[in-house]
Amino acid sequence: MEFNYSLITALELAKALENSDAIVLLDCTIDKIGKSLKGKKLELIPNSLFFDIENKLSDKKSQLPHTLVSADVFEQEMQQLGINKDSTVVLYDRWGIYSSPRAWWMFKVMGFDNVYILNGGLPNWKKSKLPVVNSHSTASSKGDFEAQFRADWYADKDFILQHYKGKKIDIFDARSKGRFTGLVPEPRKGLNGGHIPHSKNLPFDEVLDGDKYWDTQELTSIFQSLKPVSDEHVFTCGSGITASILAFASYLTGTKHIRVYDGSWAEWGIEDLNLPTKK
Repeated sequence: MEFNYSLITALELAKALENSDAIVLLDCTIDKIGKSLKGKKLELIPNSLFFDIENKLSDKKSQLPHTLVSADVFEQEMQQLGINKDSTVVLYDRWGIYSSPRAWWMFKVMGFDNVYILNGGLPNWKKSKLPVVNSHSTASSKGDFEAQFRADWYADKDFILQHYKGKKIDIFDARSKGRFTGLVPEPRKGLNGGHIPHSKNLPFDEVLDGDKYWDTQELTSIFQSLKPVSDEHVFTCGSGITASILAFASYLTGTKHIRVYDGSWAEWGIEDLNLPTKK
């Protein structure tokens, strides 16, 4: 099945779950910097499987946090979750909107399009007085998911170096204004302060109305206020998580060409790399 819009409500999801067994529901929760759900009562939408961004779906050979795994690894992990080529995948996290957009971008960059985000995540599901459970499900059988890496959804350091001076892309930085300007120290050691020259600051929480996305009209207004010069938007942040919140927001406004800089400031800000930086 397919939903009409990439962002769905709790009631839409609940109705769809009653009428379809082709939906794979993934809890994509990770901890925030300085905030954790560990030790708190686990509450989940029934039949949720765990999409493990921090461990199974981050490249542990990389020195950078949350680095994208290879297409082969992603394919294997999605098959273990029982996902098929014709599955409908719905993503959410227990914060509301935080890490589910990162999972959405990972599916997109790996060539899978029938993927949706639950607006407001678990908090919105609970506000709608829908049932919760306290444990993850496991797949009953292996899926036939196939991954095909799409480079046009991906940006690395070399891509940024090649394009950041020109007008063929707009770079949006999801970090706070303090970190963007270098007035607030980075939470990770060994990083310069500041931002990629010519990038625009859009703190990720500005595209959210609490724990949900603003409507499309408001999101369009937010992006237009930053006066983009191109139809290709590249998103960066600290480690690629909140950049994906902006990427999905931009996608909702109709932007066709979207990339996430996977290394983000965790790479660009490394003191020893001495990459172009502005404060």
